[in-house]
Amino acid sequence: MSERVIAPKSRGFLFLDSHPGGCRQLVDEMWHAVPAPAPAGGEGPVALVIGSSAGYGLAATIAGLARVGIRGIGVCFEKAPARRTGTAGWYRTAATARLARQHGRDMVFLNGDAFSDTVKEEVADLLLERFGGRLDYLIYSVAAPRRTDPDTGNVYSSVLKPIGSPYTTKTLVFDEHGAPEVKEVTTAPAEGDDTEQTVAVMGGTDWERWITFLADRSLLADGFTTAALSYIGSLLTAAIYRQGTIGAAKSHLETTARALDERLGKTVGGRAVTSVNAAAVTQSSTAIPGIALYVGLLRGVLGGAMVPPIGQLVELWDQLTGARPLDLDDEGRVRLDTWELDPAVQNAVAERWSTATSDTITDLADLAWFSDEVRRLYGFSAPGVDYAAAVETDVPWPTPTI
Repeated sequence: MSERVIAPKSRGFLFLDSHPGGCRQLVDEMWHAVPAPAPAGGEGPVALVIGSSAGYGLAATIAGLARVGIRGIGVCFEKAPARRTGTAGWYRTAATARLARQHGRDMVFLNGDAFSDTVKEEVADLLLERFGGRLDYLIYSVAAPRRTDPDTGNVYSSVLKPIGSPYTTKTLVFDEHGAPEVKEVTTAPAEGDDTEQTVAVMGGTDWERWITFLADRSLLADGFTTAALSYIGSLLTAAIYRQGTIGAAKSHLETTARALDERLGKTVGGRAVTSVNAAAVTQSSTAIPGIALYVGLLRGVLGGAMVPPIGQLVELWDQLTGARPLDLDDEGRVRLDTWELDPAVQNAVAERWSTATSDTITDLADLAWFSDEVRRLYGFSAPGVDYAAAVETDVPWPTPTI
């Protein structure tokens, strides 16, 4: 037993520990937010979610389990409890597995490097041994700092940089006392092969490798469908995001989707799409200059009309499974961000952005909501959780029992 009281200690938006009870409560909330859940048990479609423990990948996993009744495999890369607590994703995975068991879903979770062929082999073996040798859906949701190419051993690193010239933007930070500050930060432009390295990590190369790996083993079911989760975002953040190194990677992801769509249509009558999701507070997004300020202002404009990740992924699953028509833009992308990019919304956010200072920010952005969302990433600010009580931190990785 390793029970202890866990206090929220952070460096900026990065917390040093995670709270198992809070993570469990927040996963429960997401599950119960899914409308008209699928009935328990039964032989649901087989799905693979790559990046299943955080952000939109977690939402895809929970929405798939609760809405569609998927069976299958989630892949993520998390740290076990040791001197520090486990990562929040470790505890979220344990909580998701518990709910899956309670509802009769056969869901196996693998902890390992999704870029590696070793993990791909493990997935292929599980699909053969446990799920009848067929895969109906693959959701790809990977945000990573680096990737090792399995063929060459080369290590590529992703960077968050503008392309062409330095980028200066407003950003939101909190001082040591928790007071909000609006500051200007400047990010140097990409140099050398920064863009190519970022594309190698965050583009479509590994997604395509997964499809090829599984297709070569005849594991793709007729009508197999795959979606890679992406983001476009506002003109206010375009220079660092969509027009920057990460944007180059997202463009590569979309190009890969079109090639895969043509290929899968010919081979298994399937399809591939990118899903353009809308803004949310995630562990990845808080690292991007300007995004925290933008999301806080967006919430200030929209309030509860913001659609959370679980709501967006319910919509995606409905489209992928045919419960609703597949709604694609001219580039063949599913667009779940139309409410965010509505011109009236963007104009209102831009107006607030132009007047945002340390003195005015509390009137323009929903900072209480934003702070809670950041804390919730690590299991804090969950309703009904007694954070003064000791909690067991040595939570085991879930093992399949069905």
